[in-house]
Amino acid sequence: MHLFKVPLFATGVLVVFLSFCNPVASWVLPASPLRIWSPLDASVTPDSDSIKPSKESGRSNKKQKKQKLSRPERKALERAKKARSNRKHNYSDRKNILQSDASGKNGYKLHSNAVSQLDQNSSADDVMRAIKRAQNLHDVHDVAVIENFLLNECDESFAYGYRGSLLARLAVAALHMNNQELAKKAINERKLKHKDTMLPMEGAALIRGLLRVHDVDFAIKILDDELSIPSGDTPLTDPANKECIKQRALSLASIASRHFFEGEPSMAVKACTLMTELGPIVRESGLDIEELKMPWTRIIQGAAQCESCRRDGSVKPCEGVDVELPCNLVYAVLNAMTTFPSDNDDRTYEALSNALVRRTVFVTGAVGVAGLPKADRGEAVFIGRSNVGKSSLVNMITNRKSLAYTSKRPGKTQQYNYFAVNDKPGRDKEIRYGDVLEGEKDPDSFYIVDLPGFGFAKVPQQQRQQWSDFLETYISTRKS
Repeated sequence: MHLFKVPLFATGVLVVFLSFCNPVASWVLPASPLRIWSPLDASVTPDSDSIKPSKESGRSNKKQKKQKLSRPERKALERAKKARSNRKHNYSDRKNILQSDASGKNGYKLHSNAVSQLDQNSSADDVMRAIKRAQNLHDVHDVAVIENFLLNECDESFAYGYRGSLLARLAVAALHMNNQELAKKAINERKLKHKDTMLPMEGAALIRGLLRVHDVDFAIKILDDELSIPSGDTPLTDPANKECIKQRALSLASIASRHFFEGEPSMAVKACTLMTELGPIVRESGLDIEELKMPWTRIIQGAAQCESCRRDGSVKPCEGVDVELPCNLVYAVLNAMTTFPSDNDDRTYEALSNALVRRTVFVTGAVGVAGLPKADRGEAVFIGRSNVGKSSLVNMITNRKSLAYTSKRPGKTQQYNYFAVNDKPGRDKEIRYGDVLEGEKDPDSFYIVDLPGFGFAKVPQQQRQQWSDFLETYISTRKS
């Protein structure tokens, strides 16, 4: 590097001059980088070593590609980081105030100014505030005090019978702090003494908390005990039954989503199967999409991620769970969706098509039974009147602009167009050039078939009759 000492007032002129003379100055100026020094740079001198680039700085400037972690790995890192970050409360700063005097009066049992202690005169709101604060700050001392108060000091009629809900909230806080022993103690006490007043919303919250600590067996047990399908004694349209059905559906959605994202397909598919059985009951109860708010998009994304790991071999079926996995895990979610009220959400349908369609190639256009490809996979057939958007729908599902030809003129499609979905890589080369490539189609491969329309197609009557005969033969004889 060459260093030139230039007066401060002349630096601007020099820069402007070099910018204008750049085409001719390359043979005058040295090839190495040029550094301008002014008297204001007291920390930099011409002989300073700081002007020499170091190898470490050169390496730091290089963009290093970060390794993408899976969701379970990211969550594990977040939990470890949360455990390392000691959530501090202000007990040490107020130690002299919180401790009682020699007579035991004016003391604080809790580390809170708002709720200093709990007794029989405390309200349910006081206990709830203390639980929330202890959970947010991970205050182990306060959780122990609240545990002793709810389990040992107060009776069943505390807060006009609200003790069961407080025990459920204490269990959620304990699970948030990874204290499963306290959570199970509170849950069992709640079930033993307050079974008649248990609310479905509380059971759903406990299930989500148990899933956080990976206690799936206990979560399923609560699902069967507290959120079971209502019996036939009362109508399903009863508000209490509707709330129970709603919380059961949302709990099953949580189980399916979490297990999909954590790479446990068998348990997730089992939850989807239970949702499929619950769907007709949801419709009969009269629950609509606004009341349910099922997270279908998130479940589909989790199933697609789990299916991708399943294809590359990093995810295996769960041991001890007797359930048959479909060729694509997303189909388990799709089966459940078809039984529930549809919300017609574009984002859900887009996630569904992206998860099921990975590769698409045009195979053939058939005008007779002899021209149809081999029936070795399923076929999704689009039938309808001409010019209603069948070809546009094919392009939308496959995320391709011109895979199927479209036109404003009715009758553009005049043959049975076959598109292979998720066929083996390189199938397009076999079709175009006759190359023979190794490999097999994916297990979830299928055909999309775009059929000609009838209604407004401007074609002769003879050709229209040929289409009709071909369609009748296709539907009655095609096995796939």
